[in-house]
Amino acid sequence: MSTVTCQISISLDGYVAGPDQSLQDPLGRGGLRLHEWLFAADRWREQHGESGGEAGVDSQVVDEAIRDVGAYVMGRRMFGGGDGPWDLTWRGWWGEEPPFRTPVFVLTHHPRPSLPMAGGTDFHFVTDGIHSALEQARKAAGDREVAIAGGASAVRQYLAAGLVDTLQLHVVPIMLGAGERLFDGLADLRLKQTRVVPGPTVTHVTYRVLP
Repeated sequence: MSTVTCQISISLDGYVAGPDQSLQDPLGRGGLRLHEWLFAADRWREQHGESGGEAGVDSQVVDEAIRDVGAYVMGRRMFGGGDGPWDLTWRGWWGEEPPFRTPVFVLTHHPRPSLPMAGGTDFHFVTDGIHSALEQARKAAGDREVAIAGGASAVRQYLAAGLVDTLQLHVVPIMLGAGERLFDGLADLRLKQTRVVPGPTVTHVTYRVLP
């Protein structure tokens, strides 16, 4: 059975997005600062069809995180396009060739036909819950990993249900003060630290999620 992983950037005060999220500012005020380390990594830039960037520890962490992913699951807000019935002109944040290059299963309350994109990414919209999305993702991934891509609500649901095997936090030394917390409502979550990789500015901490 596929291993279920999640990796996400988080501030020192526990936020994975800033306040006042919107279509114009999906990560909220200050939220982009959580990902500056990622945008600078040459492996991330390569995945997104861009050149340049920095090699080194952060780039190696990115490569390890995406190398064996066979399918992704993400929440409606991460895919974007609002919370109501679909505007079918909305095709995600990533343009016509998204960086995933595998099947992606989007959690939503509103049906929508599957959306094949250039480069091997196919978005499938799942209306019957997190277990169904994971089952479909596992079938698509085969022996490869299933990654819970975000956002915070989707990650929390899978953690609360005990469906995540490995959680990797990219701890960014900033304070956002408000926004969307990752661990709200997860008081019973038990983690065992298995690895710490210090980067130039960000610390990458990997946990095994305990039953």
